[in-house]
Amino acid sequence: MAKGSVRKKGKKWYFRFYVEDESGNRIQKEMAGTESKSETESMLRKAMEEYENQKFVAKAQNVTLADMLDMWMNEELYPSKRSNGTARSYINTASRVKKHAIGKRKLKSITAEHLQKFFDALSSPQKLSDGTMSKGLCSGSLNVYAAVMRGAFRFAVFPKQLITFNSMQYVVLRGQSDDYETFSTNEDKSYDSTVITPEQYTELTKYLIDTNNPTILPVQIAYYTGLRIGEVCGLDWNDINIEEQYLVVRRSITYSNIRKGTVIGPTKRKKIRTVYFGETLTKILTDAKAKQETEKSQYDGLYHKSYCIKAKENNRIFYDVYCVNVNEVEQQDSMPLEFVCKRQDGSYLKPESVRNLCTTLAKRFGWLDNFHFHKLRHAFTTRLISSGAKPKDVQELLGHSDINTTMNIYAHGSSESKKNAVMLLDEVAI
Repeated sequence: MAKGSVRKKGKKWYFRFYVEDESGNRIQKEMAGTESKSETESMLRKAMEEYENQKFVAKAQNVTLADMLDMWMNEELYPSKRSNGTARSYINTASRVKKHAIGKRKLKSITAEHLQKFFDALSSPQKLSDGTMSKGLCSGSLNVYAAVMRGAFRFAVFPKQLITFNSMQYVVLRGQSDDYETFSTNEDKSYDSTVITPEQYTELTKYLIDTNNPTILPVQIAYYTGLRIGEVCGLDWNDINIEEQYLVVRRSITYSNIRKGTVIGPTKRKKIRTVYFGETLTKILTDAKAKQETEKSQYDGLYHKSYCIKAKENNRIFYDVYCVNVNEVEQQDSMPLEFVCKRQDGSYLKPESVRNLCTTLAKRFGWLDNFHFHKLRHAFTTRLISSGAKPKDVQELLGHSDINTTMNIYAHGSSESKKNAVMLLDEVAI
């Protein structure tokens, strides 16, 4: 970055900063300003910014893919209208690309062949340092990588004009081909690794209750409502009507790479929805609220209160979440929060903490490979569909914009439901 300064000659101010000549040597360039120091400083900043932009374009042959991804994130991704969740996903993906060998390549030297090999490698099993083989990325993760790279390369062509050709348009996402044994004696048990059975849920919650783990409540709420992890952690007691047995999903809580902290934002589809629940969750919520009141009195002066405060960065609105002791004064213009899911001392539960718990539980019990919190949402959907709920109602409860997402991704049938389905033909024959 060029460095500059201002100085006064007579009645007029001048500004100067260092530039590089054709030989690459640094020389000082001075230009006349005005009689106002502040105006001259403003002219200096603008001149240095224009110089840096011209200098960067002139040296575009030295720009690496990692450099270009940084520019794309700062100049296009951050100011965009994409949700904070989508922006976070793209930032994480771009960071992984930057660490890869292709991230160090000069942008102008990257061809469609380089990019195709990169994506083929992402979708293929890789040998790890410990000798084991990692799984290739699933189609969903691969699509996120493709969205980042397509957006970044388009940006590099225009408006940055760092390259003249977008090689990403020729990349094909091949994915993995499934192994198939024609004479295998194995049975199809794919549903077993996808849906949590009632027995597994009982085992899971019993362990959490016995260990007095605070993540028991978000697990129970997700199982009976299908809420996403950020939506569960973002629930406020004002969002729940226990008497009428419904809750309103208004917000989501997540970690922001931009703010480097926990923030509250809109839901994934940026829509408010109402989710109804039954007697089981009614009792769970009633007991949880009473327990929290008891804990509040037990912790007394050590109890925590949660707040959020509005902030703006990179053309985005954030609501930063923070905790203070009950005896401490909150920041000015803060909004009080009464989170449903929190620890015994009143501090709010972060989604990352709940995710880490799921990883621990999967290792502990050994069942349900790759168990993660979202599978509670899968279980909720599958149970509703199997019980005869109308797909349109399920779609609205889940907050999906497309009913195909509800039916294709989440509605995994159990062996029992499949048997019952074909039994309908016997009833017709009779």
